[in-house]
Amino acid sequence: MRRMYYPLQQMGSSMQIPDAVILCDVGPRDGFQYEDTRIPTDLKVQIIRGLAEAGLPRIQVASFVHPQWVPQMADAEDVVAQLPEVDGVRYSGLALNLRGVERANAAGLKAIDLSIATWDEHSLDNANMSVDEAVVQAITMVERALAFGMEVQIGVQTAFGFKSPGDTPMVRVLEIVGRFVKMGVESISLADTTGMANPMMIAERVDMVRDITADIPLVLHLHDTRGLGMVNVYEAIRHGIDRFDTSLAAMGGCPFIQGAAGNIATEDTAYLLETLGISTGVDIERVAACSRRIAEFLGKSFPGRLYRITR
Repeated sequence: MRRMYYPLQQMGSSMQIPDAVILCDVGPRDGFQYEDTRIPTDLKVQIIRGLAEAGLPRIQVASFVHPQWVPQMADAEDVVAQLPEVDGVRYSGLALNLRGVERANAAGLKAIDLSIATWDEHSLDNANMSVDEAVVQAITMVERALAFGMEVQIGVQTAFGFKSPGDTPMVRVLEIVGRFVKMGVESISLADTTGMANPMMIAERVDMVRDITADIPLVLHLHDTRGLGMVNVYEAIRHGIDRFDTSLAAMGGCPFIQGAAGNIATEDTAYLLETLGISTGVDIERVAACSRRIAEFLGKSFPGRLYRITR
């Protein structure tokens, strides 16, 4: 595939554009857990291995939740036990309670992702507790994870809107982020769980959060429900964001958000960034091969574009 490169620095932008961007593929967690068909453990491990060998420096491999609620993740420990050691690759897991942190640590993971809702309705659906209760619990979870020697990322869900674009009060987002910036977390993530963000909101909210996160890396977790994922990436990099969650083939969604689409596709995001002269280190063809393999196993297609045409 012939690619044209147009460095953003040569396109009239005066903002701080990153030379390189780090992508974290969350497909093996966010994508796989959304599927009803059971994905065998060995296939999960093979896909994760393929992503690691394709140059993904960060991969979210499982969620440590009760299998009654997320049956697809019942083999989380078995998946972690079989992960290949690849230089420069960091594996993480998602936990929604203290038990999940303990399970992830016992399984051998060195990094944990914690996620807090900004609306009680969503928090009760997702974690069976209010936002205030979730924040208090998360503080204990961070302390325990740090005591284990784990890297911790705090994610803020529906940061760009829950029932309508922008209806999540920014003061609430800043209050949650502010509770954790001095605790020693490795990064802060803003999640567009409902896919309601637009470039103007990206610019405004990213700048406001970065005012209080200082040197702590800010990650964007963008769902592509309304088709604005790539333009939101473009706007984010114009504001200096250099870390994004992505998902092979744009797998995923959210069982508690009606109509929610998956994350922005790993292949599509890497392609956009490369054409702008921004390095990702990701081999798009090899990621696409992983996407085709899981799509063929499940007998379905996904919203991602590049995996269908890249060979």
